[in-house]
Amino acid sequence: MANKKTGKWIGLAIGVALLLYIGQVVLFEVSLGVNQPENQSTIVIATFDDDNNRHERVVRLVEYEGDAYIAANHWPRAWYHQALENPQIEVEMESGEGFAPYVAVPLEGAEEELMEEVYSVSFDFRFRTGFPPRYFMRLDPA
Repeated sequence: MANKKTGKWIGLAIGVALLLYIGQVVLFEVSLGVNQPENQSTIVIATFDDDNNRHERVVRLVEYEGDAYIAANHWPRAWYHQALENPQIEVEMESGEGFAPYVAVPLEGAEEELMEEVYSVSFDFRFRTGFPPRYFMRLDPA
């Protein structure tokens, strides 16, 4: 009987810990989505949905060997799917310079593997974001 109660308490504790972790991930992602922090390694991209509504999003830019790359590093990634559907996007590389047309090119194969290494994020960041799968795009000037 005691082992059964102990098992229930352990299961309850694990369930509560899991719910707390999921709540922390949701709060972190909502905070980033609302605040969209900008710094010297971020750019603003504009994607367009099926109804041609414009959606702007702050993303981190990585420049490597003359090419510009961005990544979907979070669970909220509507912008990524919009860019796949309509790769004609607009990008503001530096605040105040205005938007310019670009083509979003999804990565695969060796280029994607290379960006996994180059575009690294810390374990702490991965933990706080709930370990979402990562997808990469190259931004080619239109």
